[in-house]
Amino acid sequence: MSDESSSIETIRAEVSAWLDENWSPVRPLKEWRETLVEGGWAAPTWPRAYYGRGFNETQAAAVQQVFAEKGAVGVAQAGPGRLASHTILTHGTDAQKRRYLRPILTGEEAWCQLFSEPGSGSDLAGLTTKAEKVGDRWIINGQKVWNTSAHHADFGILLARTNWDVPKHQGISYFLIDMRQAGVEVRPLKQMNGHASFNEVFMSDAEVLAEDLLGAEGEGWSIAATTLSLERQAFGSDRSGGAAKDLEGPIYDEYRAELAIALEPYTWYPQRAGRADLLLKRAEGNGAISDPLVRQEIARALCLKKGADLAAAAAVAKRRSGKHRVIPEGSIGKLAASEIARQAAHAHTLISGADALLAGANSELDGIVAEVLLSVPAISIAGGTDEIQKNIISERVLGLPKEPRFDTGPFRDVPRNIKDA
Repeated sequence: MSDESSSIETIRAEVSAWLDENWSPVRPLKEWRETLVEGGWAAPTWPRAYYGRGFNETQAAAVQQVFAEKGAVGVAQAGPGRLASHTILTHGTDAQKRRYLRPILTGEEAWCQLFSEPGSGSDLAGLTTKAEKVGDRWIINGQKVWNTSAHHADFGILLARTNWDVPKHQGISYFLIDMRQAGVEVRPLKQMNGHASFNEVFMSDAEVLAEDLLGAEGEGWSIAATTLSLERQAFGSDRSGGAAKDLEGPIYDEYRAELAIALEPYTWYPQRAGRADLLLKRAEGNGAISDPLVRQEIARALCLKKGADLAAAAAVAKRRSGKHRVIPEGSIGKLAASEIARQAAHAHTLISGADALLAGANSELDGIVAEVLLSVPAISIAGGTDEIQKNIISERVLGLPKEPRFDTGPFRDVPRNIKDA
């Protein structure tokens, strides 16, 4: 028996014994999560000093397997909390980690991401939200958009410009902002597919304490790379909440209520990805599978999906090696997701014809196909456009020369389509 196998068996035995002693479906959810954090099982890959066990990805997977076998509820799934926690864990001070990580794990505090702006679009480094230092705090003025779950968030991870006299990437800082203060206004945005997952956020003299600057002033862009890498790796991940959500007991009732809020913005995400999983069954059901053109386009979608799965496996292997904090290959999976979604939508249209446009109870799969066609364009924009991903892949993965830039020099002098007022 290998040392690794022995180690996994030891870990499984330890977590199993711990769950037998501590887990009960009649415990209050918050109380259970506090016990989970204290035991170090809430985030097994995190350092022991910050509620973890220092495990590698393989060891952590063994822990998750035992939790699933026993039906034990894990940590909170509260929107972009994972992005915030891992970024703070990587770049935060000891005080920031101790203040913010635990409430994310227990679900006491929810987070949102405040990066994109109406005037900068895909050029995230062109952001113009201002942060000015006044005494022991930063004063924030500006607007953000496409902010998932901002209407539920207690805190946000925020990029703002602190220096206008250096090149644009160098003048950005990363903040942890209180979303409940009077200077922050959140407005929901209605999408064409009928959902309202996103918000726009207005900050008018909002305040951030000096100790809530993440990293040093001007390091925001490099810190954001960690957040964005995690975000792109999460495309296509399971947001169902796991099997425990279907079990019976008071703690599961609380868990389901939590999931209803945390996962509501993502209910349309499977349709955004194209629903390639439905293609064969639908084509076989209505006879479209007999059309060689339809078969060819379905095969194309499924081949793209398989290739993306292999690329994702390679990215996971790199993360498990522990040698790659930011993995540019995450952009390969993000770009592949766009290609798969478009191809799947095309195949769905060939299968249904004009009926693919119908919504409602009498439409294709109760409107799922129509929702696919309306939602698929979003995947080429969210988390960085296809064009951005192509640049990242060409420059950081393939090692090709960078494209010519015309926005160097002090950001104050770079032409923009909005004023800096």
